[in-house]
Amino acid sequence: MTNRTGREAINMERRKALKTGGGIGLMALFGALGLLQPGKAFAEWNKTAFSSKSMDEALAALGVTTPESSEAIKLTVPEIAENGAVVPVTVVSTIPDVEQISILVDKNPNVLAANFTFPQGTEGMVTTRVKMGQTANVVALVKADGKFYRVAREVKVTAGGCGG
Repeated sequence: MTNRTGREAINMERRKALKTGGGIGLMALFGALGLLQPGKAFAEWNKTAFSSKSMDEALAALGVTTPESSEAIKLTVPEIAENGAVVPVTVVSTIPDVEQISILVDKNPNVLAANFTFPQGTEGMVTTRVKMGQTANVVALVKADGKFYRVAREVKVTAGGCGG
């Protein structure tokens, strides 16, 4: 019985080594082919916007002056969220040439909850989950063809998800 357990442990270690080695090899291949650009994803991260404490501060950090309200954006959120730690949010935009979709929660300690950039020709749709500490407005902000559009919905939170 001891021998079998020893073999199982060796097999598990072998599997871990293969997974790690395979992942590293795949990353090296992507890098060699120019498909992986180190730091590119981090270069687009807007630290100022993500650390903003107010809606006006977050909008300014994103380069927004006055976003237009738009019925071409569909924001799907629950009316009541029983668990503020996992509030589902879906944003679908039929505005042509979507460049970016941002999700903001006006009463969160950090207002900007998510920011997605889209390559040209990509459908303007995002589904994610955000944390909410209390009842608040969820705002979907869409940048398309250099202009900003918005839509907002209130979500009532019964159990908070953000530590403050």
